[in-house]
Amino acid sequence: MGQLGSILPLILLVVVFYFLLIRPQRKRQQEATAMQNSLAPGARVMTTTGLFGTVVAVDNEDVILEVAPGIETRWVKAAIGRVVTPGDAPADESLADEPVVDDVVTDDTVDHEVVKGDDKDNTPREETETTVERNGGKDSSTKQS
Repeated sequence: MGQLGSILPLILLVVVFYFLLIRPQRKRQQEATAMQNSLAPGARVMTTTGLFGTVVAVDNEDVILEVAPGIETRWVKAAIGRVVTPGDAPADESLADEPVVDDVVTDDTVDHEVVKGDDKDNTPREETETTVERNGGKDSSTKQS
């Protein structure tokens, strides 16, 4: 009886692990395989990478998708994530209805530098005036050399 009492929690853990993790994953995998095998020309699909397209032809393990008018690409059936129904809207379209607000960023720090001299004749530059404003113009300094 003592050995059964020590093995019972381990057996219970394996059973719970099976029903919570293994079984649902296997069911999702079977549903995805059934969906990929039922693809037909004309179906609107989304790949696992998020590319939308229309099925043009189905070969053995390949699907030819038209991603834009006249542009066809070949994909493996396993790369098809889901079939998009006409009622499904891509996530980008729902954001298109919201107004766009432009944020304007202003910077109070202004740097001015006036430099005299010509770079072509290798003469040293003469710095005549530099103005730096900080903290909204409260602290400014002027440097001349």
